[in-house]
Amino acid sequence: MASVHGWVVNILQFSVLIFIFIIGLIFLILVYMYLADINQNKQAIRRNYPLIGRFRYLFEHLGEFFRQYFFAMDREELPFNRAQRNWVYRAAKNLDSTIAFGSTRALNQAGDILFLSCPFPTLSEDAAEISPVTIGKDYCRTPYTTSSLYNISGMSYGALSSPAVRALAYGAKKAGIWMNTGEGALSPFHLEAGCDLVFQIGTAKYGVRNQKGELCDHTLKTIAAYEQVRMFEIKMSQGAKPGKGGILPGKKVTPLIAKIRGIPVGQDSISPNGHPDIRNVEDLLDMISRIRTVTGKPVGFKAVLGHTEWLDELFQAIHKRGVEAAPDFITLDGADGGTGAAPQSLMDYMGLPLKRSLPYLIDKLNEYNLKSRVKVICSGKLINPSDVAWALCMGADFVTSARGFMFALGCIQALQCNKNTCPTGITTHNPKLQRGLDYQDKAQRVAQLAQNMAYEVGIIAHSCGVREPRQLTRSHAQLINEKGLPIPLTELYPDVSANTSYQDVNQKEQA
Repeated sequence: MASVHGWVVNILQFSVLIFIFIIGLIFLILVYMYLADINQNKQAIRRNYPLIGRFRYLFEHLGEFFRQYFFAMDREELPFNRAQRNWVYRAAKNLDSTIAFGSTRALNQAGDILFLSCPFPTLSEDAAEISPVTIGKDYCRTPYTTSSLYNISGMSYGALSSPAVRALAYGAKKAGIWMNTGEGALSPFHLEAGCDLVFQIGTAKYGVRNQKGELCDHTLKTIAAYEQVRMFEIKMSQGAKPGKGGILPGKKVTPLIAKIRGIPVGQDSISPNGHPDIRNVEDLLDMISRIRTVTGKPVGFKAVLGHTEWLDELFQAIHKRGVEAAPDFITLDGADGGTGAAPQSLMDYMGLPLKRSLPYLIDKLNEYNLKSRVKVICSGKLINPSDVAWALCMGADFVTSARGFMFALGCIQALQCNKNTCPTGITTHNPKLQRGLDYQDKAQRVAQLAQNMAYEVGIIAHSCGVREPRQLTRSHAQLINEKGLPIPLTELYPDVSANTSYQDVNQKEQA
């Protein structure tokens, strides 16, 4: 008994010593931090309020994660509010998307869209499947036909983690939609699922460049040999940073990414802010023709509209060369788009938002009688059914989204995409953070988002009295003006007659 008692006493004494040691260590750490704070001259808060001032920076950092849960109302947060995100989360998880007790959305806010219900909506038995669209018909050796409505926009492997790319690729395969590779080239994670791919050619020509960084026809043929690479997209600019090339921080340039892109490991991957070999519309048409000739597949370009005069130059040049010289598609990105790292001055102020640029582009294509030749893909903050239905009303053929599918992967809008510290494993190459992203589970969510998006856009179309989403027109919606009054889209953006010949347009301009 005495030995047991002695043993217990020893344990207690040892525990007390450990406790005193820990308290002493904490005290020494606090003393060190205090002295460090009052002797540094980089942060005034820490110097004036040693120790306590550190909480300011801690709370500022934590606020990025908790703001959306405790402080923001359902419809006030940016870039996406809680109501927008919640619809995506529910759709991706295939949960009930109905709500009760009325909308939390003010229905008279300037810039909002209202769809016009029909007294005789389309009955379920009269509804039609989403009609297929062919890109590059009669002008490519291998045109691309698809019924997909909502596709995955360009996000590079590098900007995204490998499990995120795999989840998107397998999800795209399940849903029958395409996935854009982004400008970071083609990775094994894109290919393994067998989904349809759009290969994006950025200003640095990653994946299709020679040792000088120039476009290589041999590599182009190699990429085009993959049957699942359906189209090629020349990225002129993107919504996050018009006029600025892609930015991949060096800490995200792993050996595999470096090998795929043909760049050094661990160094910042900064793409040129423009294509050195595309300096005018003639160069652009030459490049489109070259890639289409080499690959035999549809070729288009992606751009954000700012100045618009160049569209007239482009479309006039097409008519001079013949409509076969036209791009097979144009991907229009809005200034409200953007997932990647970008200077705030460009993210906040550069380029036109999609609500202004999309109707303009569609009208210009109609004016030059090119709308049936050139398909329009649009992107830029389109993550809810109303967004997609509006784009279809305006005349878009397809919609793509990056951030919508990131939400399907579990993104919580922590705004850490450019720091390699994404807490959900989507935009980081830290294995510990990637561990939480199960690509098989998330692939199912990606597929369910695409499927539920098509279903709910169909609900809007049927309520407007048409049989399927691609029959929506500008007559089916109104825009709220600054006075809170609805204005028909047909008045704001009257359709330019597609029957007007280019010769008539040219004569009118000369007059």
